[in-house]
Amino acid sequence: MNVLILGGTTEARELATLLNTHPKITPIFSLAGVTSHPILPQCTIRTGGFGGINGLKHYLYIENIHAVVDATHPFAAQMGHNAAAACAALSLPLLRLERPAWSLQPGDHWINAKTLNHAAQLLGSTPKRVFLTTGRKDLSAFRTDTTHHYIIRSIDPPHIDECPQNHTLLISRPPFSIESEHALMSSHKIDILITKNAGSASTAAKLTAARHLNIPVIMVQRPERPSLTYVATPEAARLWLETL
Repeated sequence: MNVLILGGTTEARELATLLNTHPKITPIFSLAGVTSHPILPQCTIRTGGFGGINGLKHYLYIENIHAVVDATHPFAAQMGHNAAAACAALSLPLLRLERPAWSLQPGDHWINAKTLNHAAQLLGSTPKRVFLTTGRKDLSAFRTDTTHHYIIRSIDPPHIDECPQNHTLLISRPPFSIESEHALMSSHKIDILITKNAGSASTAAKLTAARHLNIPVIMVQRPERPSLTYVATPEAARLWLETL
């Protein structure tokens, strides 16, 4: 059985690794290709976009794909909608593999935002030092702001034209420790943290550090996705595939 894994998360890589030695399942791991030097599993790799719903349908057909696992980032909503439409058109089984969202802990001060634009509005008019960890592709909501100073952390450097006027750029790849996040927020005198609710264990330390330092967090909520069968772990995804 040929299984297309729409990747971009740790869980996607772990599922591909689980399936790579499976006697009856052949994984094909797909990445959008937006991150340089990604960590890849040992299996067949496909990089780049599909060209929308019709392009994905064509790929699924010509590559004789029997099932699809959407294990993209929780905020990659467009790919999720495209996968649902393409699989429905071809009557292919589709599973969503998505880690649970972070949840509020005692001592947290979260301010929920529906979108990145909403998060930018919630900063208000009093100048702040903002720790912005939403990724280099999500800076447009803050680009024209001249009130606040942004400490932007990204795996790959964004284009300078995409950054707010007042910013400090930190290039770094997770995982991060609580100690290092605590030191970073203290040294940069962070007033507020903005992040998307990705739910990743490798980046959760910033929330613990913010809690210890009594720093408020603007938490951007996950976008809506198609109604699908969901599992939270690669092991559960493998079991689902084995039932097909």
